[in-house]
Amino acid sequence: MNTRPGRIRIIGGSLRNSRLDVPDLPGLRPTPERVRETLFNWLAPTLAGVRALDLCAGTGALGIEALSRGAAQVQFVERHRAAADALRGNLARLKAVGGEVATADALAWLEGAPRPFGLVFIDPPFALDLWAALADRLEQGGWLAGQARVYVESPRNVVPRLPANWLLQRESVAGDVRHALYRRADGLPLS
Repeated sequence: MNTRPGRIRIIGGSLRNSRLDVPDLPGLRPTPERVRETLFNWLAPTLAGVRALDLCAGTGALGIEALSRGAAQVQFVERHRAAADALRGNLARLKAVGGEVATADALAWLEGAPRPFGLVFIDPPFALDLWAALADRLEQGGWLAGQARVYVESPRNVVPRLPANWLLQRESVAGDVRHALYRRADGLPLS
């Protein structure tokens, strides 16, 4: 389903068909509906009650979709103040319970006191090439629960360097985007 510029929709769960306002900001690239639909079909058995982290949240579409489908809590981290304010506004308008927004650089935010998350979304602005740095901070900083799921979105021909104990579960390509779901395994060496 196409939406007018500046709005995208939540595709499943309690907030299904709700519209999110999208600010007109350079580099803001909301995850397309068909990619979100695929991802959340993959995640369906593991979403109920999970604590999630949406790094480089942008519109927050991934985290709001998770809340809509049963996640207990989503921490959104977005460095651009206008995007973070729009995200707060969307959460309030939708009366979405369990979402908290931090206006911060994702790498700097991950220097704080860790709280383990069972699901993490890594979808940074592609031009910044932050995948490996974010993954290393998540893994080494104690931010991931033992069997955490980690979603990584990148350009179609880029497979980011990730920790060796992140095991690829599913991956697909849609247009210019590669999207992949990993499961963290305890006890494997870090690379």
